Amino acid sequence: MKRLLLPASAFAAALVLVPGAQAGPIIDRAVAALHSGPVYVDPTAELAPSAADQGRLRQKIDSAGAGPVYIAILPNAAELEAGGSPDGVLQAIHDGLGLKGTYAAVIGTHFRAGSDGVLPQGVAGRLASEALAAHRGAGVTATLLDFVERVAAERSGAGGGGGGGTSGAGGVLVAVLIAVIVAFLLFMAVRRRRRSQAELAEVKAAAHDDLVSLADDVQKLEQPVESNPQAKQEYTKALDSYDKASGSYDRATQPRQLEAVATALEEGRWHMSAAQAFLAGHAPPERRPPCFFDPRHGPSTRDVEWAPPGGTPRKVPACEADAVAVESGAQPASREVMTGGRTVPYWSAPSYFGPWAGGYFMPFGGTGFLSGLFVGELLGGAYGGWGYGSWGGGGTAGGFGNWSDGGGQSGSDFGGGMSFGGGDFGGGGGGDF
Repeated sequence: MKRLLLPASAFAAALVLVPGAQAGPIIDRAVAALHSGPVYVDPTAELAPSAADQGRLRQKIDSAGAGPVYIAILPNAAELEAGGSPDGVLQAIHDGLGLKGTYAAVIGTHFRAGSDGVLPQGVAGRLASEALAAHRGAGVTATLLDFVERVAAERSGAGGGGGGGTSGAGGVLVAVLIAVIVAFLLFMAVRRRRRSQAELAEVKAAAHDDLVSLADDVQKLEQPVESNPQAKQEYTKALDSYDKASGSYDRATQPRQLEAVATALEEGRWHMSAAQAFLAGHAPPERRPPCFFDPRHGPSTRDVEWAPPGGTPRKVPACEADAVAVESGAQPASREVMTGGRTVPYWSAPSYFGPWAGGYFMPFGGTGFLSGLFVGELLGGAYGGWGYGSWGGGGTAGGFGNWSDGGGQSGSDFGGGMSFGGGDFGGGGGGDF
């Protein structure tokens, strides 16, 4: 069966970049408007400022010396166009606009900010949290005006003025320092690239094992389904999902792009289970999240309360065999991955495994589902590491960006752990809107 043969390019070192996904109409309108002006306010936004306040924001951006600043105020519905996350909305605006600058967005009652090429990594998130804390009861306009002022102050303070010229020995010293800095930056860039390549290789090895596993399992159905039209239809869909996963695998050049592989494999596993059910004379199984302990087991049958070694209990989806094992006091064998020369359960792997692991569960609630599921480094680095607070709460700032392969560059929040600084309007406590 030729469709199930793994492409030779799966083992190639040079891979092609996957094109980014298109956003929805709300985000698209914001991106289009920001191409012609620094402030866009959706008329349906819950916290839309007045026309006069919008003018104040534009004037502040023009006069403060904050560099390129892009502000979007959108309705909460925009989150549905970015995976249900305000972080994803800000990311989508940046990706759609494609310009260097500092980005701030109010999505419903959520405030997020990040910078690309203007401020050092993580600074925009800190400034957003500070502006939020300073104006809890003053409203969106006051918060955003203060944020722009803080960006401008940070830029001017980072410039460092000198006193007098340098010549002779002083000039030589400056030249030597510059050479040392350049050499250090080159060294760090090479080191980051090597680390990124090693991380990608580890995650691709796990994804490759999953591709082979699905191929082997679907292969076994090739002959039996010929006598059952319903099973044959599900079998064909499983093949299509495998093809989709294989293509995404070949194009992936960063760990974050392997999320699409896992999502397609989960879909293929379900269609395979449906085909098996039809062959056995049963109805297809309910479309549930895959087994938490090993997504290769296929769809779960029910949730069970399970605690990782030394951890707190939580509900996890499990296949019937693993559910019975948990309820009898046993610890089911979890899917293991190789990282740093050792094998670990995939749910405690380093954060760069997050997109691949999360791809299996994204169709069932996205990050809200995942944040209550994963543990260890995968939770802390990939799903639970977003730092932000709420009005009346103590938010912590973070960088902002895509799923990272560890290769984010200095001066940009893009390429971090997808953790945007800011907070939530009306998040509890004093000063709610």
